[in-house]
Amino acid sequence: MHRYRVFGLFVDAPLAEASESVAFWSAALHAEPQVEEGDDAYTRLDGALAGLVMEVQAVDDQPRYHIDIETDDVEAEALRLIRLGATVVARPTGWYVLRAPGGHLLCVVRVQSDPGFFAANSREVE
Repeated sequence: MHRYRVFGLFVDAPLAEASESVAFWSAALHAEPQVEEGDDAYTRLDGALAGLVMEVQAVDDQPRYHIDIETDDVEAEALRLIRLGATVVARPTGWYVLRAPGGHLLCVVRVQSDPGFFAANSREVE
């Protein structure tokens, strides 16, 4: 048995356009941009979405959106999603990048939010 929840929405912006994307989304959503400590590829947009994280991620790829699902058991959650039809795109140490049917990307990551918030807002699956 494990728990999961949608952690956040990520705007994947090409490297050359990431700063423009941060400026646009922070203004559009009245959010305060905060560069992730130690990783300038991620800019968190504080206050953009209630209960979820929203970040602009600078990528060496095409523009798109993806979600992160946080879980207390990365392996079990990834396997559950694979059984539902997702395919593995990459398996960096400690997390998964999956492609859902329809082509959308998602990441399965360890719990990122406050443990109490996660416990109160996650779903349990067997």
